[in-house]
Formats: sequence, C-alpha cells, structure tokens
Amino acid sequence: MTGPEGVPSTADGLCAVVLAAGEGTRLRPLTERVPKALCPVGNVPLLDRALARLAGLGLSGPDTVAVNACYLGDQVVERVGTRAHLSVEPGSPLGTAGGVGRLRDWIDGRGVLVGNADAYLSDPAAPPGPDIAALLDGWDGDSVRLLGQPASDPTAPGTFDGHVFTGFSLLPWRLVRELPATFGDLVRAVWRPAEAAGRLDVIPFPGTFIDTGTPADYLAANLHAAGDGCLIDPTATVTGDCHRCVVGAGATVRGTVSRSVIWPQASVGDEEHLRDVIRVGVDLTVPAVTA
Repeated sequence: MTGPEGVPSTADGLCAVVLAAGEGTRLRPLTERVPKALCPVGNVPLLDRALARLAGLGLSGPDTVAVNACYLGDQVVERVGTRAHLSVEPGSPLGTAGGVGRLRDWIDGRGVLVGNADAYLSDPAAPPGPDIAALLDGWDGDSVRLLGQPASDPTAPGTFDGHVFTGFSLLPWRLVRELPATFGDLVRAVWRPAEAAGRLDVIPFPGTFIDTGTPADYLAANLHAAGDGCLIDPTATVTGDCHRCVVGAGATVRGTVSRSVIWPQASVGDEEHLRDVIRVGVDLTVPAVTA
C-alpha cells in the first residue's frame, strides 16, 4: 500500500520498537556515563535520530512507537518522555527478541518495525527517505524483512543473502506473538528460522551505515555527520583551532582539535592538542583511532 507520491503507507496495522536497553560494553568508558542510545552523533543523540526517522514515516507517539530501556534506564526514560511508549526491563537487558517479546501486549496484532538505537544511518535526502520506507513498500504482512548492505564476504557468518544487517527489520505479528519476554536475540528466534523457511527478504540500503559499537566506529559516524568540515553547536565556545570535528552544546575549545568529538559541556584546554579522540567532561579522553 502506498500513500502520497509513492511513499509506503504505515496504515493502522503497523507499529515500531526502538531497542535502547543494551549496555554498550564495547563503547566503554563512554557508556559508563550515558547509555549508548544517548551518545550524540552529529550533536544529536542516536535515539533521537531513530525516533525522527520513524516520524518521517508517520510513526510517532506512544500509540505507535515504543522504546525499551534497561541499562542506565532512567536516562532513557527521561529523554523519551511522552514521545513513545516505554518498556523498562528489570535486572539485565532481555536482548533484541526478549525486548520485543516484553512488548507483545502493546504490539497487539500489529506488524512491527524494529530498529536498533545505536545504528547510524545517513540522513535521507528527503523525508521519509528511501531506506526504512523501502521496508514497507509492498510488504505482504507475513514475511520478515531486513534492511541490509552487500557484505565484503557474502559467505561470512552473520550475513543474510550476502548482506550485513543495517539496523532495521520488519516483523509480522504471527512471529512476534510467539516471542517470550525472556532473554533472546532476533537472529536465532526470528531471522534465521524465517530464512530457512524462505520467508526472509533483504531490502538494500543505499546510504551510509555505521554500527557505532566501538569508539573508532562512533568517531567515524560523527565525522560522517560533520561532512568535510566542523559541526559546532551554536552554544559552544571555540577560541582554538578545529579541524573536521564535532563540538557539542556548551562545550569549550581553547586548544587544537582534529578529527575528534567534544561532547556537550566538555572542555579542551589551551595547551591541549587532540586528534582521533572523544572528550567527555574535563577528565575523560577516549582514543578512537580509525583504520
């Protein structure tokens, strides 16, 4: 089903879940201070990027969008506010399948678009863009769809039809209703069984995708968001030199910064020369050397 100008219609039978419960262990020590879903990329928290992308499809508000939380969950809850339905998992995170399973009563018969909050996707040229919308276009309501890009090694473990997963999938209710609210992942619980049954389709994503799981990849996502120059929040104070970097709200840069991310309210002293790092506050500098 399509809406105006060929944009796939969300209709009444679809909802969305943004997964934001994980601990982000590979991104430590950044994630010792904030959950990975709230780490800023291009001065916008990853979670906000995901919610904005869904809003471009007409999916917004607690009736149609849910966010799960667990690790440092109070920060996620505060950030989401009333923008989405919240599912706060007690104890340890339930994984991608368990997180969706815990939301079965809320999903209640609908197909569900599931997105990883930590997936960085290049901004669409025009909302809602060619990527997530393509997952909905012509969907039969019964098959499983993944957004993907061709893998460098199409036969490598973790690939689907020669593609790597790029952060969003579309699941039918018939499979969601079987998911228990216990720890599990969608790869084993849903995607591989659907693939074996010939009911999994990979929809190509033509843009830039970066899994922000490591400091190096997190830096790469920020540099992509900044383009060829610097992305400096208007409330930042910069009296030093900046070269291809991202500087957050209220940050202060007096030294030299190159290919780096300066978090909101962080500071760089007069004599400091930072390159390929993430600076948080005044006391944390995380190396993020990219290949």
